[in-house]
Formats: sequence, structure tokens, C-alpha cells
Amino acid sequence: MYDRLKGFRDFYPEEMAARREVVDTVEDACRRYGFREVGTPFLERAEMWTDKSGEDIVDELYAFEDKGGRHVTLAPELTPTVARMVTAKQQELSKPIKWFSTRPFWRYEQVQQGRFREFYQTNVDIFGTDDPRADAEVIALAADYLADFGLTADDVDVRVSHRDILGALLRSFDADVDVRAAIRAVDKSEKVSTAEYHDLLAGAGLSYDEAAEFDDLLTGTDRDSLSDLVEFAGGDEIRDAVENLDAVLDAVDALGAGDFCELSLETARGLDYYTGVVFECFDATGEVSRAVLGGGRYDDLIEEFGGQPTPAVGFGQGYSTLPLLLERAGVHPDEALSTDYYVLQVGDTEAEAAAMARDLRALGHVVETDVSGRSFGAQMGYADSIDAETVVIVGEQDLANDEVTLKDMDSGDQTTVPVAEFPPESGRPTYEDYE
Repeated sequence: MYDRLKGFRDFYPEEMAARREVVDTVEDACRRYGFREVGTPFLERAEMWTDKSGEDIVDELYAFEDKGGRHVTLAPELTPTVARMVTAKQQELSKPIKWFSTRPFWRYEQVQQGRFREFYQTNVDIFGTDDPRADAEVIALAADYLADFGLTADDVDVRVSHRDILGALLRSFDADVDVRAAIRAVDKSEKVSTAEYHDLLAGAGLSYDEAAEFDDLLTGTDRDSLSDLVEFAGGDEIRDAVENLDAVLDAVDALGAGDFCELSLETARGLDYYTGVVFECFDATGEVSRAVLGGGRYDDLIEEFGGQPTPAVGFGQGYSTLPLLLERAGVHPDEALSTDYYVLQVGDTEAEAAAMARDLRALGHVVETDVSGRSFGAQMGYADSIDAETVVIVGEQDLANDEVTLKDMDSGDQTTVPVAEFPPESGRPTYEDYE
């Protein structure tokens, strides 16, 4: 007997039915906003990650040498892949490019709540515009499908920040600051103690007094006090960043998603390719500790992949933490199977039962029939186990009378129906329609 690998999961039919409903809800919202689905390879050249992050990142990848001697890896994220795709056909694609994709990814990392080594995400991206309305649209899209699940602003916090505000504040200190390292420290600030956070900022070049001052600037700022940060840092960089953030938040309000969002300059996103607005969504109660989704603007990545300068913004919706949030809020889809009809064979009626099942399926119903040569009682037991709403009994005696029997599985009531009247040309008739 083989054991399942650590960090990988099995999904049995009941779990998969609920999971499919969750994914469909997200993808339906993407389509409503005009995002088009793309498919991407699971295997990529490892250099897409090692060239930017160094060879040490191989320890976090499922990387190997293939039979052609190429250094390849199972993809740990989607953004470099879609950047490669945009670069390959940049002149042919109409702008803005609005894509989404749902697929698995792989990272060799520590398994914990909401984090697995194989995980699934829907990625949503807009390429080719730096308009604040594009940032707002991806945030509003996320808020829309969260609301589709039945979540409210009391359930989730979409925390919105701006990397250029953080960078301008850090550069305003009289110190030789490694801005990228300091922003990575901000990203870790809620996961470590204040002392450890200040140690990380000090390691990036701030003094401990400056680290404490920087910390206070971030935690004490709301939209009304953003002007204080402009006054503190001075210069066009922070002024432009604040204006851009204000424009994004105003556009989010116009799209009806403002109640879901809050300004949070402690939100930074750890990946270095983010360049402007960034955001993460969390369970408002804190019961689910990891981010439910996250993303932001990455205007330089296409150029870094050899393409023409192309602004971009997007996010990833994972399916490890989202179900935990839905369960906490009591809105997770039921993990249950359902079947519209079970066509039960009695005697030598295989051909007639098969035709009945075919006709019902042609109407779009979920239909099962016997494939195991079971007895009447065994077929009824199976129909009950798959939660069949209606059993259509196709028996020799009924057919001799040009009838079939409909049995309601909840009540146990049944009635006969002329074969010529069942199934009708449309609808999903049950026992109650013929009693």
C-alpha cells in the first residue's frame, strides 16, 4: 500500500463537487468582467526563476534535469509564464490583455495551515494599461465573487497599499537603505514580533530609531493622513504614489467594492517584482491566519522578459485558504453528491432503460443507470447512496402497459406515467408532476 506524499491532497467526489462549485463561482465572475481563459504548461525552464532569484531558489522548486539535459521545474507560480506568453505575441494581442487561468502549482516548502506543496490558484491579470481603473477592476472582481459566496465586508478585509509609498518613505531617511530588503521586512511584520521586525529593518540599513519611526508612520496612517506622509518624505515619488493610490481607491468605490477595502501600508507583498498598488485579502476575524488572495501591479516584468515595456496588474486566488474562510463564515458549499434520476432496470429492459437514460441526459440532467447487473433491491440501495431525487423504474410489466414508474426517493411515493409522456421535451419532472 502506497502512502500519499506529504503536502499533496486527494479530493473524493463529495469534496470535489464542493470544490468545483467554489472554482466555478470565481471563474464565472472573471468571465463577467471580460477576462478570457488561457492554458499554460505545468513544466517550465527553471531559469525563469533562478535567473531572477538565484540558484538558492532551487531548494524551493520541484526542479530536475529532463532527458534533453534541460534544467526544468514544475511551475511554482503563474506570473513569469504569462509574462513569457505576452512577450511572445506582444504585437498581435489587443490591449488591454485580460486573462485568467485556474491550475495547480508546486513549491517544496513547509506544510502548514492553508499551505501545501501542491496548490491550486486562479490567476487574473490585466496587461497593457497603467490606468488606476485597471487596479480597481481586479480588486472589485475579487470583492464581487467573495460577495457571490455570501461573504460581506464584516467577513473579509481587502488591505490595499502602495510599494512606491513604502520606497519613498524608506529613501527619505538619512541612511543607506536596501529598499527591497526593507519592504520584504514589512511583508513579514505581522508574522514576527516588533523586536524581530525592527531587527529586519535594521538589517536593511535603518537605525533602530529610524525603524521605530518608520513603523509608526505605517501603522498610524489612514487615507485622511496620507498627506502627512507626503510632507514627511517630500518629493515627486511619494506625491505621485499617493495620488495613484487615491485614484485606485476612488475607482474601487465607484465599482461598489469600497466597503471591502481598507488602507494598510503594512501590506507589502514579498515578491520583488511588484511596483505600485498591492493588496491582500484576509479573514476579518483572524481565524484563518493566511491571506485568502493577493496581488498588485508589476509594471516592469514584461520588459525583464525581453518584451516591450508593458504595465500589468493582477492577483492570485488560492484554493487552500478560501475554503477555510467559507467554512468559518458558514457559506461553504455542501460536500454532497446529488443525482437527478436513477433509471432502474427490471428484467430484460436494458435497451429501453438505456434509451430512457439517454433521453434524460440529452435534457441536461444528471442520470445514472445500472452497469453492474444488480438486483432490484441493490439498485434501489445504490440510488439512495447517490442521493437520486427520482428513480425511473423500467420494468417488463410496466413496458407491457406502455408505462414507466416514477418513485420519489424522499417520500417513497410512486406513480406510473405513460412512456409517451416521459421524459417531456424540457424540464425536470418528478413524481409530483404526475401524481
